[in-house]
Amino acid sequence: MRIIQTIACVEEGAAWLGKREPRFAEAYALAAPLPLRRTTDGFDRLFSAIVGQQVSTAAATSIWNRLVAQGLTTPEAVLAADEDTLRAPGLSRQKVRYAKALAAARIDYDSLRGLPTEEVIQRLVHVPGIGRWTAEMYAMFALGHADVFAPNDLALQEGVRMLWDLPDRPKERALKEMAEAWSPWRAVAARILWGYYHVRKQREGVR
Repeated sequence: MRIIQTIACVEEGAAWLGKREPRFAEAYALAAPLPLRRTTDGFDRLFSAIVGQQVSTAAATSIWNRLVAQGLTTPEAVLAADEDTLRAPGLSRQKVRYAKALAAARIDYDSLRGLPTEEVIQRLVHVPGIGRWTAEMYAMFALGHADVFAPNDLALQEGVRMLWDLPDRPKERALKEMAEAWSPWRAVAARILWGYYHVRKQREGVR
């Protein structure tokens, strides 16, 4: 299993994809340089993903910073805190419930590092509040898996629509099947498509 650790890994994947599909070479030329986007792994990474659900990036950052300041970003602290304590930094009742469930799941995060992507995803989606997209992002950026994709991501769907000049965005199943041809570098394909999507939208003046 290939792990993306450095920008050189991203560049290797981009070169491979560009040879296999010329559209990727075109998109990469437009979007480069691509960010590494590696993060730390563990409980706080998934908790922060829950915090960020259905709120703006600025709001999520503000809430997370307050949780950090109050020492509420470990499983032990979340389990010990009552609802009012967790809601004070800005969490909704639903997110408090999700945070408690994640803390109570006692996931062995170290063991996830050596597991195949699909097994990582299946272990995570059993936790309330962790959907498949969040699990895919965790595998991609926290664990660095090179061959994971998120076919339900709207920006990826729109990026493919623009790059392939399709009349409509491909649906999740169609994009998943399409992305099989990009293995073993599907996570780099995602980075290219995200970058391409954002550049195209900026050029079109869409914010």
